[in-house]
This record gives sequence, C-alpha cells and structure tokens, in this order.
Amino acid sequence: MRWENLTVDPAGDPARAAALFGADAVTTRTFDTPEFRGITFHEIRARSIVNRVPGASRMPFEWTVNPYRGCTHACVYCFARKSHSYLDLDTGLDFDSQIVVKVNAPDLLRRQLGSRRWHGEHIAMGTNVDCYQRAEGRYRLMPGIIAALRDHANPFSILTKGTLILRDLELLKQASEVTDVGISVSVGFTDPELWRTVEPGTPAPERRLDAVRVLTDHGIGCGVLMAPVIPFLGDDPAQLRATVRAIAASGATSVTPLVLHLRPGAREWFMAWLAHYHPHLVRRYERLYAEGSYAPKWYQRRITRQVHELAQEYGIGPSRAGMPRRMTAAPEPAAPEPTQLTLL
Repeated sequence: MRWENLTVDPAGDPARAAALFGADAVTTRTFDTPEFRGITFHEIRARSIVNRVPGASRMPFEWTVNPYRGCTHACVYCFARKSHSYLDLDTGLDFDSQIVVKVNAPDLLRRQLGSRRWHGEHIAMGTNVDCYQRAEGRYRLMPGIIAALRDHANPFSILTKGTLILRDLELLKQASEVTDVGISVSVGFTDPELWRTVEPGTPAPERRLDAVRVLTDHGIGCGVLMAPVIPFLGDDPAQLRATVRAIAASGATSVTPLVLHLRPGAREWFMAWLAHYHPHLVRRYERLYAEGSYAPKWYQRRITRQVHELAQEYGIGPSRAGMPRRMTAAPEPAAPEPTQLTLL
C-alpha cells in the first residue's frame, strides 16, 4: 500500500507536493464482530483535513471534509472508488473493505477552523465517501467534527445514506442555531431487490426515509438527493412515482434527481456487477455511456423533468444538490412580547 501517494498540492506542482501523512503513522486494525468481519481499518493521523475541490469539478461547493477513505456501504456505482487506486488498492472489494480512518480529524479541523487563514467558507461532507458509514459507529469522528463547526459558527452540509446521523441530532440542532446547516439523505429508489444488490452495505431506503422524517419532525430541514437514478433498472415511470411519493411522505423539503454516472474505477466495477446480475443490459449500457462517464443530456433532462413533475404533484420542490438549506429555529415559548426567531 502506497501511503506516500496521498499528497496535498494546492498549486498542482508535483515537486511541491507533501504527503498527507507518513507510513509510520498508520495503525492497521481488524475487529472480530459481525458488522466488521472481513474489514480492515487503517488508522492514520492526517496532516490536513479541509480539502479544496478541484476547479474543474461540477460540485457547487469549494471545500470538503472527508474523515474516511473507502466505504463499507459497498455501493457498486460509487464514483469515489478511483481514489483507492492511489494506494495501490483495487477499486472493487478493497474499496469496500480497506477503510482509511483519519482518527485526528476532529482536533485537526478545530485547529484549521481557528486559523487566521480560514475565512469561514461552507464545508461539505459526505460528498466523497459517507461520513456515516458503519465505521463511524465505532470511531465516532462526526460528533467532534460537528462540534468544531458549531463552535466556530462555520456553515456546512452533510450528504448521507447512513441513519447513524440521528445519533448526532442534538449537535445538529445546536449548530443550526448559529450557522447554515444543510442535510440531505440519498435515496435513489425504493425497490428492495435493487437495493440489496447495488447498495448492500447501506440501510434500506425506507429506513433512510424514516431518518428524514425524524429530522424534519425535529425542525431540521432535510432534502433528498434522488441518486442515483439507474437506467433501465430504476427509471420506469412507475418506479419514479413510487420513489417520489415515498420521499414526499417522509416530509423531505426537496427532491433532486441525479442520473447514474460511471467514472473510471466505478465504471469497471459496476459493469462487472451488471454482467453478473443483468447481462441483458450490458450492451444497452455500453451504448448509453459510449461518450463517457455521464448519460446523454437528453436522458438526464427526461429524468429530471419526470421527477420534478412528480415532485410538484406531491407538493415538494427541487433543490440544488449539496447546497446548504437554512434550518428554521423552533419558536420560543410565548412571552409578553413574543419575538419571531429567524436565522435569515
């Protein structure tokens, strides 16, 4: 495993690149428990935790925090799979079972937020691998991360498939009182058979929507990223309707569709999965994604239009993926001259 390949180089100059951590700082562990059997954790002490998004990225944010590399959710389409190749690990099973844990992430973030060079920009989490994957139940990095962001009143957003986010509900409520906080849960479909094979390590879609309901019941606005919409497996009009209907019933503030994209690393793993479970679709996928990682614009526009029409029918609106939404503070008890609280 090549730890020295993980470098930070803001100027893009390989000669100036510095390792994010040294090989002598890595501790490898396994846990003989059912939920972690077959998984290896590489605990490291990172030198940097706030990452700048490349300028060419389509993401609507500039800074991210990723306390983990690799993901036990094992989603076969995950675009982050390519990052494991930088460690000489494969983008398939190794991505699912060799998890890098930045054990000093909370302390490092707190120090970086307090730096005079930091100007309080929005930080997005869960945009690479899920910060509420199963490993978080053991390592508990997110409470410290959220607390640091809260204490510095730094705006942030979280995208997750993990219901473990409910553990940190109180911290999220506290943070929302002092800064912009955006929460999105990813639910691309509600088909149980599709879920079991394509997202085997995640909570079931209905459990994720239960989490949306709990968040909204506690006054935390939560949108749903309807991602990915999987061509020929999850894009039938009846499937789209069932998914949007379930999302609306959860109380989600918005629904944003995103069609499956297949970047290098993820593409090979997904196509192998497709050949095993749905071999009759391989040629159709080769044609649909013949031009690159993304489905054709006409297909993306069709899905977006269908989902937005259904969202309007069920009373929820679209939103830009990954962008923060202002949480509305709960009203205080009545006073002689009540004041309407607002965070706007």
